[in-house]
Amino acid sequence: MQGRTDYSAGGSGMVDLSVHVGDLCLKNPVVLASGTCGYGRELAKFINLEMVGAITVKGLSMEPWQGNPPPRIHEVYAGVLNSIGLENKGLESFLREDLPFFETIETPLFVNIWGKNVKEYVLLARNLDAVERVTAIELNLSCPNVEKGGVSFALQEKVFEELVGKVRHSFTRKIIAKLGPQIFDLERALQILEREGIDFVSATNSFPGLAVNVDEQRFVFSRRVAGFSGPAIKPLALKLVYDIVSVTRLPVIGMGGIVCWKDALEFLLIGARAIGLGTVNLIYPDAAQRILRGIEEYLDQKGIPSLEAIIGKVR
Repeated sequence: MQGRTDYSAGGSGMVDLSVHVGDLCLKNPVVLASGTCGYGRELAKFINLEMVGAITVKGLSMEPWQGNPPPRIHEVYAGVLNSIGLENKGLESFLREDLPFFETIETPLFVNIWGKNVKEYVLLARNLDAVERVTAIELNLSCPNVEKGGVSFALQEKVFEELVGKVRHSFTRKIIAKLGPQIFDLERALQILEREGIDFVSATNSFPGLAVNVDEQRFVFSRRVAGFSGPAIKPLALKLVYDIVSVTRLPVIGMGGIVCWKDALEFLLIGARAIGLGTVNLIYPDAAQRILRGIEEYLDQKGIPSLEAIIGKVR
């Protein structure tokens, strides 16, 4: 499959934007990241979803989850704090209400999943394994483990290992492990992912942040700490992706603070095989189209016929 861009992307169609993420070929490197494109249809009015490399839907749990009380979003300099609390409609509603939409398009579908314990992750993986339209599942490893006092799965090596191994035995297609900035030991975690047969890594998730309402002299969010994302985290995300690429053979989908095509190329040049667009979708719903056009024009101007030729060039 070659990633020739069409007129809707604004490109000349002379550059091959296709990328190989392991043995999965994407028409281009742009992946819509979990949490900012809803269940897919929300962005369909702004861009042609057939144009992107893959779509990752909002994180799903087995049962509907209400999430955190408002306020849930707070803008700060060069970024956004969110305290959504993993709110979602649950697996059954997604399969009934949203999966039919994906049957009308061919873009690879990644489904982000999370659970309050290992058992819930495994149950989700088994249910989704029966859904052929799902290309891959993405494990949110940063959410709290209720059975272990609410500590993140990513901070507990033994539980992390158990979770990854049991999900791998429950899902027969591609599995993406989403790693955030907080983890018990990055190199050790990557060794576990390799050994257990995880296919890809996506990085990074939001960074923990805090905001105070000075007028009312209280914390902005009821849970105090929130997830910080947006342009300000790009250098931190880029460093984390560089560290991951340096110590693992697993393909990496890099994300965090990408706003324009130059941001995207930074991740690709250091070795990410694809890039994820998150917060920028909230600002520019057509960001994927803008970024693809920019990447293509850059390659065209430099006389580089394919994107694959520059991936990992800066090491």
